[in-house]
Amino acid sequence: MDQAFASYLERVRAHRGELGEAMQALDAALELPADEGPHWRRRVRAALTELAHDIRTHVELTEAEGGLYDDLRASAPRLTNGVDAQLDEHAHLLVEVDRLLDERDDGLAGQDVAGHRAAVRGLLTRLVRHRERGAKLVHEAYEVDLGGSG
Repeated sequence: MDQAFASYLERVRAHRGELGEAMQALDAALELPADEGPHWRRRVRAALTELAHDIRTHVELTEAEGGLYDDLRASAPRLTNGVDAQLDEHAHLLVEVDRLLDERDDGLAGQDVAGHRAAVRGLLTRLVRHRERGAKLVHEAYEVDLGGSG
């Protein structure tokens, strides 16, 4: 692996940590009592906004020309199906986080807060699995550990 790509993988690893922190912050916001009304909604909205930003950055970073997924396809063609699955997952994650942000913008003042909370938790679960699969692909291709569990 050349030095430029090794540096790029370090950026991927660092961003992975930021994404993990955003996921933890959103999970903590979801744990607050929803009967706190506007406070709960503001905290969830802020954490969800940060997560949306980090998901977009993750997609841009890994899908960049000459980036992780391009290199995986070139250097480890046997992993192409896994790469394609990750790319498909990116599309879903972006749509879902935008849908949840729109839902937050609509207020949910008293209506279906439990449903919103469940949907956000579903997104977090999907992200954990996505990160696990991504780390596995990187490890299989480069024998590099991106760090963290999920």
